[in-house]
Amino acid sequence: MDRNTRDQASRRPNGARETQILTLLQQSEDALTPGEVVERLGRELTYSTVVTILTRMHGKEMLRRSPRGRAYAYAPVTDDAGFAARRMRSVLDDRPDREAVLARFADELSDADAELLRQMLGDTGDGA
Repeated sequence: MDRNTRDQASRRPNGARETQILTLLQQSEDALTPGEVVERLGRELTYSTVVTILTRMHGKEMLRRSPRGRAYAYAPVTDDAGFAARRMRSVLDDRPDREAVLARFADELSDADAELLRQMLGDTGDGA
């Protein structure tokens, strides 16, 4: 299968490709170069496609990069929980009434999650 046919056959939305590459990077013990990403994906994507995706993810501050030889090696800036927290913060930052959003969020927490949040915030719930 040639390069164009391979890219045509494996078209997916950019978010799906980013997720696939982010998962791969999170599972790796070391930062990976675009060539290493291509290899670990079984040559499913071309080198230039991987470079484009990695560059965009770096621009979104999802990845950090460091020089390695003639390329960059990429690693995630945080783990999966950290990315979820960043998304939650982004949603909160985009709303004009933070108090209303936080109140609604707290209202919809399960009792167990509410208790966990209280513990994390150092509130014992005894009014002290």
